[in-house]
Amino acid sequence: MNGIENVYLQLMTITQNIIEFNQTLTKSVTLIAVSKTKPIPDLLEAYQAGQRAFGENKIQEMTEKWEQLPKDIDWHMIGHVQTNKVKYMAPFVHLIHAVDSVKLLKEIQKQALKNDRTIGCLIQIRIAEEETKFGLPAEELSPLLDAAKEFPNVAIRGLMGMASFTSDQNQVREEFKRLAALFNKTLITYPDCKILSMGMSGDYELAIEEGSTMIRVGSKIFGERNY
Repeated sequence: MNGIENVYLQLMTITQNIIEFNQTLTKSVTLIAVSKTKPIPDLLEAYQAGQRAFGENKIQEMTEKWEQLPKDIDWHMIGHVQTNKVKYMAPFVHLIHAVDSVKLLKEIQKQALKNDRTIGCLIQIRIAEEETKFGLPAEELSPLLDAAKEFPNVAIRGLMGMASFTSDQNQVREEFKRLAALFNKTLITYPDCKILSMGMSGDYELAIEEGSTMIRVGSKIFGERNY
């Protein structure tokens, strides 16, 4: 099998993966195709299969792809965000998944205002046991939501969390349960917080069972990551 045939088969697999997700996911769950490190042709194949929401974790890479790809794509920044990089994605980013400080909210407000936009954000809650994970402790959520009211160009759309990287499915489920409980409690006071983003390629089925409305899937769509 030559290289061209290999590429063709890989692209057809991307198409098939998108179709299968669309057939199995309910309308209440949004699929974010995590396209970080993936080349433009892979994203175009997913796009042609109907995918319109893509997730990136590096602003420079996301900006380069935004410039080259159709403008009806919703770009999701799923990685940790440095305040000095917000200005580069402010003109086009659809949703920022990992907001965990007033400082970051303030910068998003500043850049959204400059671009005459309202930018959607999710508050990242720390639910995993690993100390390397970013996110806000649950008890600090309400003060941050109250602070966000001062930023009219920032729209808090919901919560996001990443479970521990472990083979212990019970632990992962319990972490998702805790985040879902916090989400449901938050929804009472902040009815616009309708998105619960949790679940990735390895645990999205558990996440959906526990109430996730948005999953971030990379390898199950595009194959293993390129570096």
